[in-house]
Amino acid sequence: MNTKIENLLSTINYPEDLRKLPLEKLPQVCEELRAFLIDELSRNPGHFASSLGVVELTVALHYVFNTPEDRIVWDVGHQAYGHKILTGRRENFHTNRHLGGIKPFPSPQESDYDTTTCGHASVSISAALGMAVAAKKQGIDRHVVAVIGDGAMSGGLAFEGLNNASSTPNDMLIILNDNNMSIDRAVGGMKEYLHQLHTSNRYNRLRNKVAQRLTSWGWLTDSGKKRIIRLNNSLKSFIHNQQNVFEGMDIRYFGPLEGNDVISLVYTLQSIKDMNGPKLLHLHTKKGHGYQPAENNPTAFHAPGKFDPETGEQLTKNADGEPPRYQDVFGETLLEMAKKNPRIVGVTPAMPSGCSMNIMMKEMPDRCFDVGIAEGHAVTFSAGMAKDGLIPVCNIYSSFAQRSYDNVIHDVAINKLHVVMCLDRAGIVGEDGPTHHGVFDMPSLRTIPNLTIASPMNEAELRRLMYTAIECQNGPFVIRYPRGNGVMVDWQCPLEALPIGKGRLVSEEKNNTPTNKHMVILSMGPLGNTVQNAINAIAQEQDNAYLPAHYDMRFLKPLDEEIMKMVAEKYDHIITIEDGSLNGGFGSAILEWLADNGFSKKVTRLGIPDKFIEHGAPAQLYKLVGLDVESIIKIIRQD
Repeated sequence: MNTKIENLLSTINYPEDLRKLPLEKLPQVCEELRAFLIDELSRNPGHFASSLGVVELTVALHYVFNTPEDRIVWDVGHQAYGHKILTGRRENFHTNRHLGGIKPFPSPQESDYDTTTCGHASVSISAALGMAVAAKKQGIDRHVVAVIGDGAMSGGLAFEGLNNASSTPNDMLIILNDNNMSIDRAVGGMKEYLHQLHTSNRYNRLRNKVAQRLTSWGWLTDSGKKRIIRLNNSLKSFIHNQQNVFEGMDIRYFGPLEGNDVISLVYTLQSIKDMNGPKLLHLHTKKGHGYQPAENNPTAFHAPGKFDPETGEQLTKNADGEPPRYQDVFGETLLEMAKKNPRIVGVTPAMPSGCSMNIMMKEMPDRCFDVGIAEGHAVTFSAGMAKDGLIPVCNIYSSFAQRSYDNVIHDVAINKLHVVMCLDRAGIVGEDGPTHHGVFDMPSLRTIPNLTIASPMNEAELRRLMYTAIECQNGPFVIRYPRGNGVMVDWQCPLEALPIGKGRLVSEEKNNTPTNKHMVILSMGPLGNTVQNAINAIAQEQDNAYLPAHYDMRFLKPLDEEIMKMVAEKYDHIITIEDGSLNGGFGSAILEWLADNGFSKKVTRLGIPDKFIEHGAPAQLYKLVGLDVESIIKIIRQD
């Protein structure tokens, strides 16, 4: 009599517990793991559909490989929630993405089962290759597996890793988790190629048996193996009238196979894991697999917020009367301007819904380009269009734009091309943590000649800066703005030009007491609202309190020379505040201007300190680094 073992997941604290189970129990483990994810993430939001799609693969990997001694390198860590639950973090998973809780992505600081930090895409093959070579060089018997998916194969670094893997001795296994998605639908030639790619399972089995037999006979030296692989690949190309790009690079290819069948996956992984040389296993998985609402709408369920696990109804929505998200203001404004100017085109690297370029895409699909996870290409592609008369608006998340730094310098700035770069998610973004905080764009970009760099204090300023950058400028222009809701309910102001390099007075100094105190706060971007809230709070507490002057500088580059000269001559204490790194950022630019112009002033710089800021709610993190209302009030009163 078969008695079903209930609640197997509760008995699995680490993969060694999983490996004690009989193979036929693995489907039940997958069911329980998927149910656990649905229940937890419906209440404690995070990345959802991607992890559901790799439940079977995650279980199979930890069942077959001796982790953590064997290495699993996850590409795009939002696939790895199941991995976290199976590797000692099930009981604490409710703290995922909370301040002080489990990290949002795999991190070696958190677990030996996490081989590398993986918050960005397309890095797994390169990192895994390095680990595989290190094992081989040191004579360590270790398997290394790279799991790449969610559109990450469209990134250039993935191809650089493949190219090197094909010519460097290694025994790495690459698993291509092909779900035809990134956050939105995958795009480009690689997506189409993978969709059409096929091989014969019978052929694969026959080839494997022949290779194993020849190896057991001792007939295959390392050079002989390469010649046999090339012969195999040539025969397959002839039989199928198709050239496999991976096998053309001497990487043994298996697939495509069903990726949501755990028993089959275990058998496949066991049969190929000890083969010599680089290998690629191509799996077809379904993003959101096992939860119908996520299968039906994987984009919405990539990171759905809170939802009803029974119905799939998403519960995290803007309430009526709330300010819109900055990205939605960007999307609506871009469409509004594109309707009037046929030269405007939109470019995004795999983030049309995330950055709200999908608003323009819906009405003008022929004028919007999703280029896949390829930020460097997005910038240089934009430069090419700008060279010949179009006005590309290239929207990239601030932290992802770090991958396009050389392209900005070499292809845009040097050529003084009219590319408008809109950097979404600038500043502290919250629960996604240090890989996603957009705090390095100001220090890195302000050193580049020919760039204009600005940051809006509110939604109306964003609209005006977009109009200025697109219609009133003939060179590269960078606009950085934060994630999430703004501060204005009535944000649809007229589109008007702003004078480039000019800030504005937000509130005047009020000195109603006999004091020699003269203080000014210079803010950059949305933190100007926090400054103003602090000043207003002091005013409400005490009618005759000293209130510093406050200027919204708007432009990091060029700085407003007129305001700077007035401030340097009038005020004893200058406070700068920014939602970016203090090292080399806005405050540093103010200090440089003062030094270059012969002024010696007391300057207090507020911003992101010289360390990586962990994950948590934005309000918690801004308080942690001293950029909240209370901290600003304390600075004002200390002087």
